[in-house]
Amino acid sequence: MKTVVLEVRSLTDTLADATRAMKSGRAESEARIGFATPELLWQVLTAKRWELLKAMCGAGAMSIREVARRVGRDVKAVHGDVVALLDAGVISRVTDGGVVFPFDAVKVEFMLEAA
Repeated sequence: MKTVVLEVRSLTDTLADATRAMKSGRAESEARIGFATPELLWQVLTAKRWELLKAMCGAGAMSIREVARRVGRDVKAVHGDVVALLDAGVISRVTDGGVVFPFDAVKVEFMLEAA
């Protein structure tokens, strides 16, 4: 199963992990997509966008029209959400113009600490 971890972490931590992976020649066991703050994570991953990820999870590449059909929403509205997910690096474009979320599972990881 190909899993992605959506997490809240600093750029410094992310770059340190990338440097460590390059030096060791071994990749992380799970793909990771980092967000600077919990607020940014929730701004990008709205309820409607989670629906899109659920519909795309493990489904392979598809057109935006197909994504809209699967979630029962207007193509124009889905297009806006797809663009936001593309801009955040959560999903990717494929050569034929479609989009893909190349993972079978999603894990969200962040810690809430006392102020």
